[in-house]
Amino acid sequence: MSRPYHEGSLAVQTRVGVRDLADHVGRSIGPGIRPVAAAFLELQPMLVLGAQDEGGRVWSSLLTGAPGFVRATGPRSVAVAGGVSAGDPLAATLARAADTPVGTIALDPRSRRRMRLNGTARPGASGLAIAARQVFSNCPKYLQKRELYAPEDGAAARPGAVQRGDRLTPAQQGFVRAADTFFIATVAPGHGADASHRGGNPGFVQVTSPTELAWQDYPGNAMFLTLGNLEADARAGLLFLDWATGTTLQLTGTARTGFTATGRTDRTIRFTVDGVLEHQGASPLRWSAVPEYSPHNPPVIKEG
Repeated sequence: MSRPYHEGSLAVQTRVGVRDLADHVGRSIGPGIRPVAAAFLELQPMLVLGAQDEGGRVWSSLLTGAPGFVRATGPRSVAVAGGVSAGDPLAATLARAADTPVGTIALDPRSRRRMRLNGTARPGASGLAIAARQVFSNCPKYLQKRELYAPEDGAAARPGAVQRGDRLTPAQQGFVRAADTFFIATVAPGHGADASHRGGNPGFVQVTSPTELAWQDYPGNAMFLTLGNLEADARAGLLFLDWATGTTLQLTGTARTGFTATGRTDRTIRFTVDGVLEHQGASPLRWSAVPEYSPHNPPVIKEG
């Protein structure tokens, strides 16, 4: 098995002073899908996938289906029925026969469990076939608990209008400010892609302009896979989800990490928006609008 960390993650771990802890936690990262992980995947109605499009921009996309649409087909392989929608920014990339580096995360708000699987994807018999390179689970920190409801009727399950742009509209800015969860995709040349989760109380993501967001990087598992990728490559893709309506907001751009003098406890990520895609009712799933917030969420501290 290849080592779990590349130079970017190692640099951040060293700067923050968690190299020994990261080495210990990194032992949980392996290439194989254990039976308990396979069982978890088959129960999930959604999967978030991150990759770069044909123009080199990084996106985070939502895939949904009936439980079982994601399933392990072997100790190091996963099949995803259906794949991304035709209008998704990653559709053309994932349709290529060549292996595409992808990061995925299966997150279950009902149980506050999450699992990440990074590897390569290619078109499969009925969707995507993913070859696993890194498989691991994370703790439930900053995950909000939600109940899952079926769509109210057929119309509610049909996707609506798509809006594209290069900056956030006032309504989209409100969408982001109200969020308690988002997903972030990152890449590192020669090391693949990663998809991760960020959570907090509403307002933890600040909109500082129509083209810039900022959030505090809360203490986590000490791996620093996301910040490590950003250390090597600033490109990133964010996914915000309106849990009650299924509307998705996908942002692509670049991110940079600001450290304090010590760099050990206070880190701020600033994301510059280059592209926006809002899809009304993109997901047929309907979750609790107001969740049970994680007891680990810190108080929101606004800048300025």
